[in-house]
Amino acid sequence: MLLLDAPHLYDRPGNIYLDDKGQDWHDNHLRFGALCVAAAKVAVEGIKRRKPDIVHAHDWQAGLTPLLIKMADAKKPPRCVTTIHNIAFQGLFHWSIKDTFSIPNKYFTSEGAEYWGNLSFLKAGLVFGDKITTVSPTYARELLTPEFGMGLEGVLQARGEDFSGIVNGIDLKAWNPSTDPQLETNYNLKSLGRKKENRAAIAKRFGLEEKSKGPLFCVVSRLTEQKGLDLLLEVLPDLVGRGAQLALLGSGSKSLEAGYLDAARRFPGQVGVEIGYDENLSHLMQGGSDAILVPSRFEPCGLTQLYGLRYGTIPVVARTGGLADTVIDANEETIAAKAATGIQFDPVTADALRIAIVRTCDLFDQPKVWNSIIRNAMQYPVGWDQSAPEYRALYETLLS
Repeated sequence: MLLLDAPHLYDRPGNIYLDDKGQDWHDNHLRFGALCVAAAKVAVEGIKRRKPDIVHAHDWQAGLTPLLIKMADAKKPPRCVTTIHNIAFQGLFHWSIKDTFSIPNKYFTSEGAEYWGNLSFLKAGLVFGDKITTVSPTYARELLTPEFGMGLEGVLQARGEDFSGIVNGIDLKAWNPSTDPQLETNYNLKSLGRKKENRAAIAKRFGLEEKSKGPLFCVVSRLTEQKGLDLLLEVLPDLVGRGAQLALLGSGSKSLEAGYLDAARRFPGQVGVEIGYDENLSHLMQGGSDAILVPSRFEPCGLTQLYGLRYGTIPVVARTGGLADTVIDANEETIAAKAATGIQFDPVTADALRIAIVRTCDLFDQPKVWNSIIRNAMQYPVGWDQSAPEYRALYETLLS
């Protein structure tokens, strides 16, 4: 492993991307540009007679690397893969910074790294990478459309078969309900009854009524409209009216934070909220909740629904991106076939979310069916066993 030691760029408190006012750090182009320069130098020149065959750049923060490698004009440059984790973040900076990185004008064009008069780190990675991937097959298809492509759909369309989607996986050791030290009680498929002890711990932490007979929904998320959490706020009275509870952990939009804190005051014992992020608590919430809500308007892959599957916490998700690829909707056919792992809904509206919550409550009221869905979910593959071979095949294609 190599680390870039540059305290003047990285040694600062707070968020890695944002200052204490929630704004991009003024020197982000230098901070991540330096990372790209270092990566390109290692890729082209090597270290101790070792040079990489492939450079894999992730998102805009590493997006300038493939362009810098091309600019080096090496005799045998490494091949480059660029992965899009969220195309909404593109690394757009004033055009003049191209001179900071000595980028010739021939690369600053509409066919190159230029984007509406700005320099786009992400577009540089998309244009000059040999292959492009994103984190789920459905999101890959969505990115080819104006609705989801964020202005870069034409760039991706032009890449044709060089662009593909490979779904993410999770660390099965770190996320394992049978060994997770953050849980009140560990459990597995043979001891699902122990899950209720984790639910009791959540109720105590969030001030929820412990004897509630309805399902406990959880949310662990950034509080943004992209995540559809304005819609959930709108339908919270329906969720509570159905006898369900909500435990929410997250931060983001100040208006959404205020809205959920107000909901906790309006529905004491039924809605509990913690603003911020707590890794240990997120594990407990997965281990003790009955269902996890992910009503995102778009979602490249998503990890929380994968954690939910692993822990038997049924995902209730919008039918978009990686959510559509990783959750099997519980309808009559999939329930009968013992394949259902969660609940999907579309379109991404308050009404559709409301119906999905009602469906979840109805299924929860059928213990035999609900337990079948839990068992399906916990046995669904969410690690890297399926995706890693796809990346290996991609790399082998580049090297051949």
